[in-house]
Amino acid sequence: MTEKTIPRLMAQSIESVADFYTALGFEITFRQTAPYQFLSVKRGGIELNFYGDKKFDPTSSEHGCLVDTDDVDYLYAAFTEGLREAFGSLPAQGLARVGALKDMSYGVRQFLVTDPGGNTIQIAQPISEDQRHRPLPTATFDRAIHMGSLFADSKQDLELAVKVLDRALHRTDEEPTAVQLVKLLVLRADVAVRQGEPALAQELLTRARATGVSGPELADDLRRVAELEAGL
Repeated sequence: MTEKTIPRLMAQSIESVADFYTALGFEITFRQTAPYQFLSVKRGGIELNFYGDKKFDPTSSEHGCLVDTDDVDYLYAAFTEGLREAFGSLPAQGLARVGALKDMSYGVRQFLVTDPGGNTIQIAQPISEDQRHRPLPTATFDRAIHMGSLFADSKQDLELAVKVLDRALHRTDEEPTAVQLVKLLVLRADVAVRQGEPALAQELLTRARATGVSGPELADDLRRVAELEAGL
């Protein structure tokens, strides 16, 4: 026997959803507007169905699904390139947005795509056999980076992320290393963009660039700096 699961997601209108997934490289395999809105899209082994409902509020949506892949970097490059070609820049705030590509504390490398229907698609590649949360770091700033990332990119609780990150950035009894500072600033800037605070985001990104540090451990962070700056 062969089975597969196709998530059923929601949207206020399937038109904007269709445009978004087409930009990501999906094929529209079925679309109807009557007697109700319905859309099916497919890209390789990823298949998604959408029901349109004018009464549905996408800003309050908690719908989504996980896409397990063996090449998350390729999908991130393909998706972001497609969105730039279609919309001129990479959306990082609002309902249609793409989050940062990064290694998470639970053994996956991932990014989040939120479509115009408010559905969040987690694109993840296992990078460890242990997918439980790593122990909370004991060092002050490593702990803040760890928890800030979890709140912002996994739980998607931006207010909690702000509290953790701002507390770390305003400490006077300890100073982060240059690498830790960049990570904190980029995380905080990403949250500021999502909260509609472009001036704050630009200030934080400017501070991150002013450190002048680079290296493999900051590759994901510095790519995100460029992506966020391009959208401001």
